[in-house]
Amino acid sequence: MAVSRRLFLAATTATALAASRPSLALADGGTAAAAPPAEPYYRIPVSPADTPREIVEKAARVRPTERQIAWQRLEKTAFLHFGVNTFTGLEWGTGDEDPEVFQPVGLDTDQWARALRDGGFELAILTVKHHDGFVLYPSRYTRHSVKSSSWQGGRGDVLRSFADSMRRHGIKVGVYVSPADENQYLHGVYANGSPRAAHTIPAPVEGDDRTDPRTFTLDATDYGAHMLNQLHEVLTEYGPVDEVWFDGAQGRIPPDKVEKYDWDSWYTLIRALAPDASIAVSGPDVRWVGNEGGLAREDEWSVVPVKEQDYGRTDYALAYDAPDQGSRDALVKAREVATHLQWWPAECDVSIRPGWFYHEDQQPKSVDQLTDIWFRSVGRNSVLLLNIPPDKRGLLPDADVARLREFRARVEAELPADLARGARADGDGSGAARAVDGDPDTAWSAPAPGKGTLTLDLGAETEVDRIRLAEDIRHGQQVEKVAVEARIAGAWRTVAEAGVVGAGRILLLPAPVTARSWRLRITGSRRAARIAEFGLYRSRV
Repeated sequence: MAVSRRLFLAATTATALAASRPSLALADGGTAAAAPPAEPYYRIPVSPADTPREIVEKAARVRPTERQIAWQRLEKTAFLHFGVNTFTGLEWGTGDEDPEVFQPVGLDTDQWARALRDGGFELAILTVKHHDGFVLYPSRYTRHSVKSSSWQGGRGDVLRSFADSMRRHGIKVGVYVSPADENQYLHGVYANGSPRAAHTIPAPVEGDDRTDPRTFTLDATDYGAHMLNQLHEVLTEYGPVDEVWFDGAQGRIPPDKVEKYDWDSWYTLIRALAPDASIAVSGPDVRWVGNEGGLAREDEWSVVPVKEQDYGRTDYALAYDAPDQGSRDALVKAREVATHLQWWPAECDVSIRPGWFYHEDQQPKSVDQLTDIWFRSVGRNSVLLLNIPPDKRGLLPDADVARLREFRARVEAELPADLARGARADGDGSGAARAVDGDPDTAWSAPAPGKGTLTLDLGAETEVDRIRLAEDIRHGQQVEKVAVEARIAGAWRTVAEAGVVGAGRILLLPAPVTARSWRLRITGSRRAARIAEFGLYRSRV
């Protein structure tokens, strides 16, 4: 996932539509649905015939899945780019590396897990395979892997160690399996022009020691089947997986040798083997925000227009880097090309260092830089995916470990105790106290679309310089505009305004404001807003 070679990631972002998912042929000869029934309102069809009012009403009806809600609440996740590039100094490998270069003689994945836990991460994603095709476990389907290195006598398994360590320290496990594969292009089946055909997954191998009895019949090219076999290994032999991460990069190959990825079959297998796993960012659950700086848009919508492509692929209907993806104007503009409105929340990926892989001459970003990124990702209805690359020893660098601790401490100092927790709350609508009870599954319900006032009495004059808002996204994303006001010298004064709220919006005041009474006014929404959090903070920075 080298910064300069992302290669149209957004254009290949994908999801399997229910109608295009193949069925699974089971080992006993029967068939089963390829995936659980589509969750209601996760995706709603649209057409050029929809009026502006109709398309906005459809957007108001879109709802997230349970796995998307769980993913959004993580707020930040970790990426670990590790492989032959760590030892060659490349960002995008050639596929012809000698596996012998892979020698992490000091590998300590418990050190990784401790550093991530202390940094406040609850999920970590390992680059099980990057674009070079080298895999970090002993796959049955390629020699370009750890088993061809003399490291640990050819018996090393980074994925095993990683998965065990993360779970031991209470961190969920994610895997990145690159669709691009330079080794398979040079020495295998990538872009060999094979047609899609039915393949039995997993493909049998001599002396197979697998214990999972299930087999699947799925349509794929030769390379698509290769990916399916590797996904089967990863998802059946290393314990529960909570996120499967794809990008959409193509290998560095001639334009006439593009490999059309079998997204629908890949997603079908993942849903069968890891039904709770989010599939990102070329996937149906999570989308790439559109840059590698970790920055969300000022107003980042989770409900966005998408267009259906072949093999279950879903693309942005608007340009992936368009500054507006979900406003009323954007929805109306996109209806000529969009096929659906979809709950497709944004993930903001960035590396703690300039490169995605470890390079000795690079240093981690400062705490100020990381904090700014956090506010402009987590604080803008997105999840931050922060890459921390292990070094040649197989350890997270000391400077990076220290920076993670400092980063967590800084965020905790930016948003210490919520001064509004348990405050006296009044408002029109219903359940005002639910916005300050600390429970994300309860909410104040505004009385009508575009209306509603929620007032808090803190009991004493209190200094505030940070405001945190959140909708109850189980009921969709509705808020389009809000104002926060403080009662100063007997009059209400606007201290902050915002557009999108979604799962979380953090507003930074330019200077502390002192007031006893605070209120939130809903001034624009698609349906009546449901506010799960109205938090007030005084930073300690």
